[in-house]
Amino acid sequence: MTADLRTTLHAVEVARDVVRVSGPDAITYLQGQLSHDVADLAPGEVGWTFVLQPTGKVDAWARLVRTADDEVVLDVDGGFGEALIARLRRFLLRTKADVDPVDWRVVALRGPGAEAAARSSETTDLRVPAEWPGVEGFDLVGPAVEPPAGVPVASLEAYESLRIRSGIPAMGAELTGGTIPAEVGQRIIDASVNFTKGCFTGQELVARIDSRGGNVPRHLRGLVLPGAPPPVGAPVEVDGAEVGAVTSAAPAPGGGSVALAFVKRAVEPPTEATVAGSAGTVLALPLTD
Repeated sequence: MTADLRTTLHAVEVARDVVRVSGPDAITYLQGQLSHDVADLAPGEVGWTFVLQPTGKVDAWARLVRTADDEVVLDVDGGFGEALIARLRRFLLRTKADVDPVDWRVVALRGPGAEAAARSSETTDLRVPAEWPGVEGFDLVGPAVEPPAGVPVASLEAYESLRIRSGIPAMGAELTGGTIPAEVGQRIIDASVNFTKGCFTGQELVARIDSRGGNVPRHLRGLVLPGAPPPVGAPVEVDGAEVGAVTSAAPAPGGGSVALAFVKRAVEPPTEATVAGSAGTVLALPLTD
């Protein structure tokens, strides 16, 4: 049975790549590259940000921590750090800022008591709030982090199940070079984009869609299914017509499975659907138990 990380505290070591941007021009440079208002963050404060192509589509979605007046640390889903570094270095030109990988680990704490457990850790450099809806969560970030004493370790499958139920998009799954930020939902836009800070790369498309009420051809939705998780790419059908495809799937704690899928905007949740031959339901995110 998959552990429910909403109701019981567990630790999970997760794959995240960490990047440091530092130097006299670091904040000014990032202000023009990231969708978050970096200059408005005080040292120690945290935010989420898109790093966009000039066309407005997604290069990366990352968390940022302002660690000093002239330094920011970003972490991104594992395997995407090199791409983030290459993207941030692309427009440096004569800017006095360095963009470098940091060999740090991340231990995720999810469930009741996560904040207290994070504060008890003696092995972390950063204690970062996860800000997943409906669950208490903190991440420990540093070169030698370990799960706090007494906190049981859960599987990556349990973590993935919670990520899906929380509606958190992942790089390489929901977030690719073809993704428009508004497709992953207003909550992610609100957490990641500042529309008043001034220009940043890719701003035009994001601002235009926001001014039109976030009207995009497809939306990220949740799926609840009775059986085993469907394969990624499995079609989602409503009334015999294909309306989307599965991007992530995992077992649900109480049995059955949960999944994420981009679904045509004409499909209003809740709606009955067929996925990989099984009857299921398309729901708005986050999924509630």
